[in-house]
This record gives sequence, structure tokens and C-alpha cells, in this order.
Amino acid sequence: MVSDNPSASRMRPGCEISGPLHEDSMSSTTEVTIRLSGLFGGLALMAIWEVLAPRRVPKVRRARRWMSNLGLLVFNTVAVRLLIPLTAVELAVMAERNGWGALHRWSLPPAWEIPLAVIALDLVIYLQHVLFHAVPAFWRLHRVHHADLEFDVTTGLRFHTIEILLSLGLKLAAILALGPSPWAVLIFEVLLNATSMFNHSNVRIPLGCDRMLRWLVVTPDMHRVHHSIQRREADSNFGFNLPWWDYLLGTYRPQPAEDYETMPIGVAELRDERLCCRLPAMLWLPLRSSRASPDGNDR
Repeated sequence: MVSDNPSASRMRPGCEISGPLHEDSMSSTTEVTIRLSGLFGGLALMAIWEVLAPRRVPKVRRARRWMSNLGLLVFNTVAVRLLIPLTAVELAVMAERNGWGALHRWSLPPAWEIPLAVIALDLVIYLQHVLFHAVPAFWRLHRVHHADLEFDVTTGLRFHTIEILLSLGLKLAAILALGPSPWAVLIFEVLLNATSMFNHSNVRIPLGCDRMLRWLVVTPDMHRVHHSIQRREADSNFGFNLPWWDYLLGTYRPQPAEDYETMPIGVAELRDERLCCRLPAMLWLPLRSSRASPDGNDR
């Protein structure tokens, strides 16, 4: 099947594709179906795993926390669709049709282009995460995520609305610059959501298995260190999906000073459950005193 849009010229003769990887097969229905299936499937799987093999004993009642965290997710989803109706995948379709982005200058088959694009986008998210810890104004927003008093699958879905909008803006800019295919963007989005739920989950993984997994993906024990109230631990292990950037850029910390089961989670000056784990109080956290920054300085 030959496309009549400019992006077809980036493929070498014999590399044209049809079927599930061709951009014409991408539709909003396909995107929504795949993303919702990944979200609800991942949430259900990790929730069951947390019940069967928990890493820590929860101290905050799960029902109200989950209602607040998932309620914030629903609120963010509606807000994003109203304020930025263009999704990352839809922008990738536009970029492909118009030949925008660096990857459109190369004649890469999907087997090379998709992994390369996913890795590049993951690096963008890693750098964004570091930025949200380093810049005081951004930390005010990001600490809504860190202020959760427990660490489980719903923590990976809990972010302030403005942070979500800024993150999407950065992601859209990266897509324009890189020019990944729509399927590469969709695969990245699904992987990012799935790994965020996985590495925030309260599950017990055998230590030997955890050590092996850390070569390929950020594990719950690895990311739990990042949610410590201690500065030296909160400013480490920034990866959400791939662990390689922490290894290469010197931000990796293998374990917390305390045991995984007893290490304090959250932000030091934000310990009130009604403030940290309830809507709408979570939305107002950026306006409160920002002394609880990872580096211990007033912000």
C-alpha cells in the first residue's frame, strides 16, 4: 500500500508497510481503545498483585486514597481534552503527513524507527523529570505527586493538572522535533503508563529478579527510593520507564538508607492525610508553603 502523503518518501523501496503499522490504520478509536485497555488492564493487574504480594503494610486507608488519586486522574483527563484537544498521536500523524521532524529525514524501517523513537522520547521524559525537581516553580507542581503518603499503583497516576499540561506541551514539542511515527508515539504512551503503574506499585519482587529487571526497566524498589523524604534519595532514580539514563547520567541510587519496608515516603513537611490524600486539597498544594523541596531549601 503506497501512501500519497510526503512521509512515504522517507521509506526505501521495498520498505513500504501496510497493516497495523501503517499510519492510515491509525484512528482515534484505535488509540483510545489501546490506551484504555492498557490503563485499566495494568491497573487491575497491579492492584491484584499488591493484594497477593505487598512490599509494605499500608498505613493510610486505601479506599479514600484511591478515590482521590483516581479522581485526580479523571479530572486531568477531562481538563486535557478540553484545553489541548490534540493528542500526541494525532500530532504524530500530522507530522508524518507533512514530513516534520528529524526522523523523517532518514529512511528507517519500522523495526528501527520505533525503538529509536521510543528511547528518544523516554530520554525527554527523564530530563523533564529532573527539571521538575530542579526548578522551584515546577517542584511546587510536582510535589503533588511526591506528597502521597503511600506508594502504590495509584501513585503512578497522580499528578497535578498543570504539570500534566506542561508535560504534554513538552511532549508535543519533542514530537515536532523528532518526527516519530504515530505507532511509535502510541507504543511509547502505553509503555509509559504501564511502567509508571508498575514501578509505583506496592509489590514484592524477589531480589535476584529485581536486580535483573533493573537492566531493562525501572522496578518498584528502584523507584521507591525516589519517593523518600530524604534529599539525597529523592534526587535520584528519575527514570519512569528505562533505567539507563540514571546509570549513564549519575542519578542512580541502588537502595535507600532505611529498609524498603520502613523508609518514610512523601514530603517531609506534608504529613497530613487530609491535605495530601484528599481532593480538592491536592489541587491546592502548589499554593502552600514550598519549604518541602527535595534539597531542603525554601522554594
